[in-house]
Amino acid sequence: MRFALSTEQLDFAAELRKILDAGQVPAAVRAWSESDTARGRAILRQVADMGVFGLIVDEEHGGADATAVDLVVALVELGRAAVPGPVIESAAVIPALLRQLPDAAERWLPTVASGELLGTIAFEHGGRTVALDADTADLVLVAGSAHVSTGRPARPDEAPTQAAAAERSGEHGARRFESAAAIASIDPARKLFAALRDEVLAEAAEDAVDFAFDLGVLACAAQLLGAGRAILDQTTAYAKQRKQFGRFIGEFQAVKQQLADVRIALDLAEPLLYRAALTLDSTDRARDVSAALVACGDAAHRASRAGLQVHGAIGYTAECDLSLWLTRVAALRTAWGTADFHRARIATALRTEESHVIE
Repeated sequence: MRFALSTEQLDFAAELRKILDAGQVPAAVRAWSESDTARGRAILRQVADMGVFGLIVDEEHGGADATAVDLVVALVELGRAAVPGPVIESAAVIPALLRQLPDAAERWLPTVASGELLGTIAFEHGGRTVALDADTADLVLVAGSAHVSTGRPARPDEAPTQAAAAERSGEHGARRFESAAAIASIDPARKLFAALRDEVLAEAAEDAVDFAFDLGVLACAAQLLGAGRAILDQTTAYAKQRKQFGRFIGEFQAVKQQLADVRIALDLAEPLLYRAALTLDSTDRARDVSAALVACGDAAHRASRAGLQVHGAIGYTAECDLSLWLTRVAALRTAWGTADFHRARIATALRTEESHVIE
């Protein structure tokens, strides 16, 4: 059995990377942080023209009807470039959810696939209903165990308190904007909004919601792997040109060892990511996507720590592009569930498997 990516998938990734490298994404991310989304939307338009938002949409609704592996290939590249906006939601979660809701699919899937409609979604888990970029998105959905609804960002007088919003978002450093009920995460380009339900689209859609959530977990893991690889590339390049004591710092064994450890962690996380993509339709789905997120999150975090240490104090500064990836990794590691949440899911799945074997 062949587990390597196909030539077509590798070519697709290379072409997508070429477009993103030419798109000056860091400038777009900084503009997005200041609520100027024009540059970011232009990049997302190019991504849509490459077919990314329609990868898992069926051909009937204008998509490519591709595999989850194809989606992961694309999202790794989007994570590597730190593309702003709700790309996980628009490329993975919303298409997966709408495909299982026929009426809603007819209404929105074609425009989601073409990239004309940028969507975001909030999942109701333990009272948390927070959507990324709900002020920018053209479609806001709210998904719970009993229903799927359209939604809207809450007004300032409707929003939860600052402390509650920070706790529910799972991302630290929250603050309230005066002009809207927004919560800013540790990543300034990720603006979160408390979302309120509006029109009910479907009831008793728990299976569809669970599948969409798990696909979001997988997509988040892919972005973390891409971000980790970008940090490693930037740090390696910096180590080759920064001198200390008359030598390039990349010549020091301590630096070499750190970067080697990062490379190993990323390489070991990658098979878990693609295994999760291959087992989405199996009973192992929840276990595998959680394992992928934990592994990719830990590897990206290791890359962040090494990158910051090698860059030194300059790595902290907003002027340094590295900071865009550092804050993105810090936010994504908890955006789709904490490591404790996902380790608990893995442990539950393993205990269930063990009990079946004993029986």
